[in-house]
Amino acid sequence: MAGPNPHLTRRLQGFGTTIFAEMSALAARTQAVNLGQGFPDTDGPAEIIDVAVAAMRAGHNQYPPGPGLPELRQAVGRHQKRFYDLDYQPESEILVTVGATEAIAATMISLLEPGDEVITFEPWYDSYGASIAMAGGIKKVVTLSPPEYSFDPAELESSVTANTKLILLNTPHNPSGKVFSASEMNAIADIAKRHDLIVVTDEVYEHLVFEGEHIPMASLPGMWDRTVTISSGGKTFSFTGWKIGWVCAPAALVGAIRTAKQFLTFVHSGPFQLAIAAALDLDDSYYAEFVDDFRARRDLLCDGLAKAGFDVFAPQGTYFVNTDIRPLGATDGIDFCLTLPDRVGVVGIPTQVFYDNRERGKHLVRFTFCKTEAVLRDGIERLAKLND
Repeated sequence: MAGPNPHLTRRLQGFGTTIFAEMSALAARTQAVNLGQGFPDTDGPAEIIDVAVAAMRAGHNQYPPGPGLPELRQAVGRHQKRFYDLDYQPESEILVTVGATEAIAATMISLLEPGDEVITFEPWYDSYGASIAMAGGIKKVVTLSPPEYSFDPAELESSVTANTKLILLNTPHNPSGKVFSASEMNAIADIAKRHDLIVVTDEVYEHLVFEGEHIPMASLPGMWDRTVTISSGGKTFSFTGWKIGWVCAPAALVGAIRTAKQFLTFVHSGPFQLAIAAALDLDDSYYAEFVDDFRARRDLLCDGLAKAGFDVFAPQGTYFVNTDIRPLGATDGIDFCLTLPDRVGVVGIPTQVFYDNRERGKHLVRFTFCKTEAVLRDGIERLAKLND
């Protein structure tokens, strides 16, 4: 929402301060309940924190290896085999990154030539456009339409041109909360194979699925060798500040991405890498309880938003819920979110900022339920005042 910066390169004009930073600053300034930015307000498992502390005390405080610590790469490999029956060689097919955000940026920088086209779905996560722009690529979008956030495979295929290099897919999808179905995933895979495209998948919410099933693109027939899978430990284990992410792909793709990554951050966070390695090996009960906990929070917030007068699109995954503000007599999400803290003391995110054509999402506002029950109930009580 910031204005042009005369010092900023043309590629990044329009990519000012992120909406998340702006709205979180607004929450702090107004002492509002922050249901906007998606970071938990409690830490993950205490035993995983203990691993990080022990690693620091044991002297793991210098540069780790460029591809990431072997312990983490091996744990990622076990995770992919355990949950999806996917085989990756830790030495050559797994790369540790500074969260999924760096993984996406390094992938775009390393795989795109200037003018190459990337097809993604809108609403899109905000770093996608910036990463594509930094690489000199061109973003093209296919719209996901609420309430189901469906898309037309024919529209996706018609978006492919001779300049299209890859499809950037996020499932479970932020900000819509959609989990792409088996038929949708297969449709995307078929298009990628017909047109010889790479598919880059952002799967950071892979363990937050309430309805449906998370299907990794790499698990589909003929897709392993043309898929770059990206994920991280921040969302699954509630350690978003540690910024531990990874890339899984065939060795040639990982080698290309590593070339860009090494000149972005080189290496990072050895103790936290060891801790997330331990987290990935937590037993099935952790993952089951994690989903059950967030499902209860989802249902609590969705019910509260509906009672406050919003039209609610209950998510199948992630920890975000989108709403239509028109039943409340509002039509512009940005105006609604800028005034909401003063009206009732709550911050949300205007979903329209995640659309190329903002008119498509102008009436939508996203809230997060990755907060404690007490915080959610406080926010719900405040939002109920919209009916006063």
